[in-house]
Amino acid sequence: MQPVAHRIMWPSNNCDRARQNKVMLTHHDKKTTTGTGSLQNSDKPPDIDDKSMRRKRAAASLSAAGSSPEASAMRRLRLPFLLLLPMTVAILILLSRRVSPPQPLPCGAAPSDATAGRWVPTPRPAPPPLYAASCPFHRNSYNCLRNGRPPLAALSWAPARCGGAVVPRIDAAGFLAAARGRRVGLVGDSLSENLAVALLCALRSADPGARKWKRRGAWRGGYFPRDDVTVAFHRAVLLAKYTWQPVENPEEVQKDGVKGIYRVDVDIPADEWINVTKFYDVLIVNTGHWWGTYKFPKETPLVFYRGGEPIEPPLSIPDGMKVVIKSMASYIDREMPSKTLKLWRTQSPRHFYGGEWDRNGSCVADRLLEEDELESWFDPRFGGVNKDARTVNLAIQEALAGSEFRLVNLTYMSEFRADAHPATWLGKKDAVAVYGQDCMHWCVPGVPDTWVDILSAQILHYFKQGKG
Repeated sequence: MQPVAHRIMWPSNNCDRARQNKVMLTHHDKKTTTGTGSLQNSDKPPDIDDKSMRRKRAAASLSAAGSSPEASAMRRLRLPFLLLLPMTVAILILLSRRVSPPQPLPCGAAPSDATAGRWVPTPRPAPPPLYAASCPFHRNSYNCLRNGRPPLAALSWAPARCGGAVVPRIDAAGFLAAARGRRVGLVGDSLSENLAVALLCALRSADPGARKWKRRGAWRGGYFPRDDVTVAFHRAVLLAKYTWQPVENPEEVQKDGVKGIYRVDVDIPADEWINVTKFYDVLIVNTGHWWGTYKFPKETPLVFYRGGEPIEPPLSIPDGMKVVIKSMASYIDREMPSKTLKLWRTQSPRHFYGGEWDRNGSCVADRLLEEDELESWFDPRFGGVNKDARTVNLAIQEALAGSEFRLVNLTYMSEFRADAHPATWLGKKDAVAVYGQDCMHWCVPGVPDTWVDILSAQILHYFKQGKG
């Protein structure tokens, strides 16, 4: 069969001529392609081929160079630099910005503000007292004005850090607003109650609608409805649970004079506060005044138990106190949320002169102690009747090491104030004859108001940091 001749018709216009040229070129290219598809001839200009070949050779050269040890080393050197580059840029940006220095703590909020300073006359015009003797949260034995004691001198505490300024008085309305919805608990002996009375009466000045309220186990407390704030005091003089156990055989009393023992379970909190650990947002703790032989003489000693068994060898009162403080601090850290502000107030000093409370000790004074008198009054080396405060503080500091508690040292500033106790103005007939002068607790209004000023400054600073 004869092949069919393909006749190409040449168009007359330019567009058809262009299409014809394209067809002819394609037809020609197909002829120059072998069965394997390799190009035998090319109509491309020579300079294009040369450039393509040069690019291929350059790429091959770079590939060969990149596989050399020198190139690999260079890449390893460049990698850390590339990783550090973003961090370096970020640091430079931060350094270029103006960073404001940290603001100093408000006067009274620093831990050192209570341990270095002096009492000065309250700057005039002196503000009126925040509360009167008629405060419904008052306790009669602290109410020196109602009981006829002459008013105390108007004095304020000036911390050394504050450059002559005094600790500002609590802004009761501001404190309640900052503490909105929160609960403040105090646990300890009657000196914690002394503080609680001052705090409750001060806060009531900003919320006349405050009413008495106390959680189960509390001795005294108040609720401030305007800001939904609760303050309460739980009396637990040793913090740990202790119970009286009389001797079973009366004949034994005649032999050694021991009438029984006070069993102290060092690992069990007192019933009055064991169930409040999830309730409070701020907890202020103290103990100390009951840890002495004048409270527990040899006829009725303290005997310490752990795990239901007596501790052997038996602990002395000071050693037992350390064990209890450490155990109770561990219990609170374990049972209370970490965001709870935990404060431990140091021992409040006594000012008995001439003997103990039951040995005609007196504190009818109208002046402050001078700084050079403090050592002879309170240093344990001199063995005075008021040495217990500093001795207890050393034990507290040692026992709280490693805990979440912040130590609030109010001892030093209070040592000066021999003038500020109820003394003979106790509000009960024959109270002095029965109990002796009160040179341990404080008149309210009085020194506990300054404690409130300092504690409230520290609590407010904690809240403003977004904690609690």
